Amino acid sequence: MLSFSDWILRRLRGNEKPMTMPATLPDETRPLTAALVMICAMAIIGVIDNFIVTLAQDIGLWQFHLLRTLMALPLAAAMAGLGLGRLMPRRPGRVALRSVLVALAMLFYFSALAIMPIAQALAGLFTSPIFILLITALGMGQRIGPWRILAVAVGFSGILLVLQPDPGNFDWSVLIPVAGGLFYAMGAIATRSLCAGESTVALLTGMLIALGLMGAAGLAWLALFPVETLPGPDGFVTRGWVWPMQRALPWVVVQAVGSVAGVFLIIKAYQQGEPSYVSVFEYSVMVFGPLFAWVAFGQPVGPWQVAGIALIAAAGAIIAVRSK
Repeated sequence: MLSFSDWILRRLRGNEKPMTMPATLPDETRPLTAALVMICAMAIIGVIDNFIVTLAQDIGLWQFHLLRTLMALPLAAAMAGLGLGRLMPRRPGRVALRSVLVALAMLFYFSALAIMPIAQALAGLFTSPIFILLITALGMGQRIGPWRILAVAVGFSGILLVLQPDPGNFDWSVLIPVAGGLFYAMGAIATRSLCAGESTVALLTGMLIALGLMGAAGLAWLALFPVETLPGPDGFVTRGWVWPMQRALPWVVVQAVGSVAGVFLIIKAYQQGEPSYVSVFEYSVMVFGPLFAWVAFGQPVGPWQVAGIALIAAAGAIIAVRSK
């Protein structure tokens, strides 16, 4: 099979008949492209996730995920129709495993968004690079360079400043987004190691279906075994089906459209870069999310949280400058 470099050389020499350039190079790593794609994805996610607390006033976690899936699946199918990727996975079992891991991460993360400021929820979720480092170094035997270790240490320090856990009066809810970070790390590794060569659209569709099925299962469970639900965002996880839902519907639409675009870019970034490298650029959402929350909703960000966000951004800069 003609390699990409051979194709370029022959074209430059002019002794090769015109031919179609290879459509995909699944094993090639493009660090700069992966970083830029991830930053664009985080800008989208950082804006739309601020509206979770708004829709959590009226509907529940499970209804939200079911409705969002029903709205987003036609968009994913349209992407496939436009030639952006294959809709059906080549290896359904691996894609299903990856989809379940990422879906579980999203359940924990969105649960946290309803009960804590977005800066704290994001900081908990972005323990994922720590877990990626541990899994790739200890579980997969990959060598991790000193600069990457330093970047993760700096990022983790920033996360602690944003979360500000109190050892004397520990609130277990702070671990909800951290649990999301663990599952997100496993999903990120699976994207690169198990699902290499899969279409980005297929991976996006798999995640949406997994979240939709989990949403339907949660609604069915609450219908059979209803529990007392607190009003407002505090009842987000325990709330069953709510109808009518006129106030929440526009924000579900915003989430459906924005998440399809953002998650598509996230998957594309992990397909083009090594997970422990790409994951650091997800830190940029720690700037986009709280900044939008402050501008649009007046959500305060304290000086320690600003310092934490700066450290998280510094971690990304270290990787960008020093990684091969």
